[in-house]
Amino acid sequence: MVGVKFVPPRLLIEALAEYLKENVKEVQPPEWAFYAKTGCFKDRVPDDPDWWYKRCASLLRKLYLYGPVGVERLRTAYGGRTRNTMKRKHFRKAGGSAIRKALQQLEKAGLVEKTPKGRVLTNKGRSLLDRIAIDLFKKLASERPELAKYIAPSSA
Repeated sequence: MVGVKFVPPRLLIEALAEYLKENVKEVQPPEWAFYAKTGCFKDRVPDDPDWWYKRCASLLRKLYLYGPVGVERLRTAYGGRTRNTMKRKHFRKAGGSAIRKALQQLEKAGLVEKTPKGRVLTNKGRSLLDRIAIDLFKKLASERPELAKYIAPSSA
């Protein structure tokens, strides 16, 4: 069975972001998304105009792989090192607002749900990621024939 782990993350996130942008109307960047930095360790706002959709796709992938996850653990995962000139460089967490608002939008879309241990993917969200991963893997297998043996005959 081909899953999310067998597809390169960059390809999966880009394909999932494209799907979210075109098909899920609940996921829309807020007004402040084009003016706010994603963390105190960043110098500028994101250059990519579709960064919100890519962040939502990345969040879905992280929820798929790491199970129930809270906002604090996600802030740590998206964090980075500060670049102060004279001081030593220290790790800082990412901003929580972008992560929280993205998760709330994904909840409205029915892809994520809250549990006491954190947020998890719903069956709808899990099947969406599996479907996109299978489509990507088939495309990769057509480019590289040695990967074709990993596709089940019923799904080929």
